[in-house]
Amino acid sequence: MSECLRREIADQVSHLQTEKGIVPGLAVILVGNDPASEIYVRNKGNGCREVGIYSETITLPEDTTQTALEAEIDRLNQDQQIHGILVQLPLPKHLDEAAALARILPEKDVDGFHLLNAGKLMTGGIGVTPCTPKGALYMIHQTGMDLSGKQAVVIGRSNIVGKPMALLLLQENCTVTICHSRTKNLPEITRQADILVAAVGKAGFVTPDMVKPGAIVIDVGINRVDGKVRGDVDFDGVKEVAGWITPVPGGVGKMTITMLLQNTLEAAERAGQ
Repeated sequence: MSECLRREIADQVSHLQTEKGIVPGLAVILVGNDPASEIYVRNKGNGCREVGIYSETITLPEDTTQTALEAEIDRLNQDQQIHGILVQLPLPKHLDEAAALARILPEKDVDGFHLLNAGKLMTGGIGVTPCTPKGALYMIHQTGMDLSGKQAVVIGRSNIVGKPMALLLLQENCTVTICHSRTKNLPEITRQADILVAAVGKAGFVTPDMVKPGAIVIDVGINRVDGKVRGDVDFDGVKEVAGWITPVPGGVGKMTITMLLQNTLEAAERAGQ
């Protein structure tokens, strides 16, 4: 699924370069040396090369100041070769993530985290959609299910996944319930879901008894357990109940990077209009 979409993106990148002389450009700022972040950044660079997007990684030391970080963002905001800017999260604790994300020009905010883009999503406007929810919705569409009127349950209420995922499903005319750590009778609620999205950050949290037979189950979780990556869903058990389920690894994670590539391409296309 992701491979097919990346081929389409590569064709569009080539067309944009041929027709308008524009090569989409993505800059990733990595502060410190968090091993997981380094892997994510490397995968993003590999994805860019795969589809013909120019990419550069700016690596800043762990003790980088807020002023220095924002100065780098300002420089990239002015760089016409760069159409997308991504600050790899999490940042070291002494840095203000919200202030750094707000510094990125909304049109270059390919993560979709800027308050203006979040507001457009909330109000149904046209902005940049966060990559993980956008990728999850793309995968749901590939099942062929008519989403109008379906019951959707999202477990998790983060600004990065849970809330935007719920808004996207609402735009598809689903009836959406957001569950979280204070939700009571969670299994009763999840068993009503035609579409269940797990973004809770706990390995194997969703068990077969929590899933409606035939439901679409989207596992957004990435949890490291005994050196292995596991999702929020008990895959082996739930796959016997669900009608369609995404694996971890190899599911939403790869699609997230694919949507980052698409957001960068779209930012370049807007810049060329």
